[in-house]
Amino acid sequence: MTSNRILPMSRAISEAIAQEMRADPSVFVMGEDVGTYGGIFGATTGLLDEFGEARVRDTPISETGFIGAGVGAAMSGMRPIVELMFVDFFGVCMDAIYNLAAKNTYFSGGNFKVPMVIMTATGGGYSDAGQHSQTLHGMFAHLPGLKVVAPSNAYDAKGLMKTAIRDDSPVMFMFHKGLQGLAWMASPDAAATVVPEEDYAIPFGQAKVVREGKDVTIVTLSMMVHKALDAADALAKDGIEAEVIDLRTVVPLDRDTILKSVAKTGRLIVVDEDYKSFGLSGEIIATVAERDPACLKSAPRRLAVPDVPIPYSRPMEQFVLPSADKIAAAARESLGKAA
Repeated sequence: MTSNRILPMSRAISEAIAQEMRADPSVFVMGEDVGTYGGIFGATTGLLDEFGEARVRDTPISETGFIGAGVGAAMSGMRPIVELMFVDFFGVCMDAIYNLAAKNTYFSGGNFKVPMVIMTATGGGYSDAGQHSQTLHGMFAHLPGLKVVAPSNAYDAKGLMKTAIRDDSPVMFMFHKGLQGLAWMASPDAAATVVPEEDYAIPFGQAKVVREGKDVTIVTLSMMVHKALDAADALAKDGIEAEVIDLRTVVPLDRDTILKSVAKTGRLIVVDEDYKSFGLSGEIIATVAERDPACLKSAPRRLAVPDVPIPYSRPMEQFVLPSADKIAAAARESLGKAA
């Protein structure tokens, strides 16, 4: 039976996990505060009550230990979902993520799979400074062996989480904390969506055109989808029709949808809350430049965080983050129109 209920992203994620745990006894959850607390960003709320401590395990503050344990469990036939509370903490456990989870299938000649989800919070905008506010999509996308997911809304979050849990490769499931719909953190209204109760999965590598347009293509993901849609609304008042693409997954990357859109509009804006240099924004522009540079009517533009740690000061933080106004200005510039 199809439901019209609207869920925040945090509840959509926890529902996806619960449904997969009911269907498959090899699925379990562990991480800091995932049990009684329900996850600091609500992604594991209610799981402990239903599944108990054997399958919902609070861990010590030892990221290297529990990420490494997750790799071992995955290689032994389990399907762990391990929460790394903030993506910024990857530095503590990068050896377990990249030299174990990402590589062990290759190192074993395909004899071992690592069906593991590393679920982690990303994003700034709430003055939590440089060690709790990064996004880092490009960091993990750059590393062979990992799949990288970044939903922008509750419907996608549930479907993508189910696909991640069922995948035999390690998946970085990167949810933006500002999209979770928490009482203590503002979230865009559009992040909470109708989420069916029944089972569904969204395939990796399929971007979604969330707004059609003919004048300029805006490629983005996660929180920046909402900023891009706000920018598109502002541009529409000036008669500019922006097409907005939500990537949904970074690895695999849906290059074909990007190329098709840019071939139509002739203009490309890439928006990412990650750092600007050596990242996703440059990869997307390179894809267009390598495949069909003649389709571009103007130079592509990218909006991302400049190469500085995220500031603690709220005005300074807002200054470095992409915004709807900045996106709209970049689109106008690409069309040769004054901001």
